[in-house]
Amino acid sequence: MNGDQVEREWPQPELVIFDCDGVLVDSEKIAVKIDALLLADLGWPMGEDEIVERFVGRSYADMAAAIEEHLGRPLPADWNEPYRALYREAFDRELQPVEGVVEALDALTLPTCVASSTSHSGLRHTLGLTGLYERFAGRIFSAADVARGKPAPDLFLHAARTLGVAPDRCVVVEDSRYGVAAARAAGMRALGFAGGLTPVGALAGPHTTVFTSMSSLPALLAP
Repeated sequence: MNGDQVEREWPQPELVIFDCDGVLVDSEKIAVKIDALLLADLGWPMGEDEIVERFVGRSYADMAAAIEEHLGRPLPADWNEPYRALYREAFDRELQPVEGVVEALDALTLPTCVASSTSHSGLRHTLGLTGLYERFAGRIFSAADVARGKPAPDLFLHAARTLGVAPDRCVVVEDSRYGVAAARAAGMRALGFAGGLTPVGALAGPHTTVFTSMSSLPALLAP
């Protein structure tokens, strides 16, 4: 396991906030390939590594705003409609839980929730496909619920407030640079999962422990 030294003493956690894509479901490896097709068709060709750096962890609304800024023109309302079926078909065919996450969830005793940049409909689909939806039903939060998506702290603070837990008693499990930045901004301890597409160096930073295997997660959350 790779990790930073946590720079403060944290109280006993009372809530674990999970990102979804790349943390619970192994969707990002599938999605970035379709993202590359979409961006090329729009006139902004980009390699998968750059897509990870720019967009993984951000909402589709934020992605659209960045594309519009780059192209210098607004996108039509249905700009991503031709690709929705591609994402859905690929997920239906290939999507699996992140390796080891089911066993890690089984071992946890702390309350959990999901806070993701994905829409509620997208979360129902991907969590449902992987058999994880019922584990979090009623405790699922989307960037659509708040004014600002990650890296702003709004989504994590909304989840904590809704569930009645102080920010410093929350631990966020994230796999993107924008997600760990949002956790830090919210005053929450972050666990950066580097077992997917985002490199260790992009996750490391203050109040963050970086880990590479979901089998390590229960020990990182132990008292």
